[in-house]
Amino acid sequence: MNKIAVVTGAGSGVGQATALALVKQGWRVAIIGRRTEALNETVKLAGDCAKQLLVCPCDIGKSDAVAKLGREIEATLGEVEVLVNAAGTNAPRRALEVLSLEDYHAMMDANINGAYYCVQAFLPGMRRRKSGTIVNVVSDAALQASPKAGPAYVISKFGLRGLTQSINAEERPNGVRACAILPGDINTPLLDKRPAPPAAEARVKMLQSEDVAECVLLAINLPPRAVVEEILIRPR
Repeated sequence: MNKIAVVTGAGSGVGQATALALVKQGWRVAIIGRRTEALNETVKLAGDCAKQLLVCPCDIGKSDAVAKLGREIEATLGEVEVLVNAAGTNAPRRALEVLSLEDYHAMMDANINGAYYCVQAFLPGMRRRKSGTIVNVVSDAALQASPKAGPAYVISKFGLRGLTQSINAEERPNGVRACAILPGDINTPLLDKRPAPPAAEARVKMLQSEDVAECVLLAINLPPRAVVEEILIRPR
């Protein structure tokens, strides 16, 4: 298997934890994020495995930029076997009454449009090779709307879950599988965008990024004949 992976949102949180876990298993990983300095921090954390990471600054909400980056990654590293869509955002003013159109579009671009663009960038290679795994880090907000998540976030996560199901529905004959991971509360920097960010003692009891990364690895490391279509994981 060509052990080349792409991870979005790799400058922090679940994306960063996943990229670090993959390089420890011998993968070469293209790490994508908006901020170069955050991606460079991931490289530092990789230690001796840093040379296995390719830093790829990109706004995944821009389709042309993603398509171009996809070509550059495949030219540099080779054909991509795994895509992990871990990028996501929210906004402090997230309720229907106060949600701005700007924040709505920013969430759509980061949470669902960007994931779709990345799928379309790397799926053709997987389809040709008859091999590939796509993991979408969704949210348990894709199961039930709640005021805590806000409508734009909920809409985007319902869409990302649907994208995962569509990949499995259409691409099974092509050897491509997809997994949607639906975590509950995770202790990541995204918590700071809540209207009232939780206290440190509450964050300790939440899922940690590494917990969700373990789920990502499970979906990737299964034998090619098997697929876990969804994983619901919540704090104990």
